[in-house]
This record gives sequence, structure tokens and C-alpha cells, in this order.
Amino acid sequence: MNISRHEQRVLHVLAQGGAITAERRGSKVVAALCVTREGFVLEGCTLALFRRLRERGFIASQGGGPYRVSYAGRMAVRAQPDNAA
Repeated sequence: MNISRHEQRVLHVLAQGGAITAERRGSKVVAALCVTREGFVLEGCTLALFRRLRERGFIASQGGGPYRVSYAGRMAVRAQPDNAA
């Protein structure tokens, strides 16, 4: 499956225990913030990228919580020792 470098980087962070918090206005998501498991913010996670990952089923939210990597997302991410590539 073709996944862009930015999508790969975000999925890698999520697979290691990170999460995406979504800011909502009504039922619409207006901002997304990707946080690593250490608490750092990943800069490359834009709203368009968040929407692409959600539409493709790579991330999911349960019970109104933050978005985490889904099974499909874990299967799509390549194994990497770091986020350099």
C-alpha cells in the first residue's frame, strides 16, 4: 500500500504509543495535534494528514478518547529504528 513519508512518520509515532488529540467545534474536527509517548509534539501532523489517515482507517478513536493507530495502521507502517526516513 502506498503511504507518504509524512503518513509513515505519524503512523510510526502512533505505533510506538503516541496519540492524536482532535479539537472539535460541534461535530467537526478543526485541529489535530500528534503527541509522542514522551509528550513531544510532532510538527508534521496537519489536519489534511489527519483526515487522510482517518478516511483510510489507519487511526481510530474509542469512547471519545484520542485517536490511536488501528490494526490496519499497524499493518501499513514499515518497521524503522527511528523517524529519520
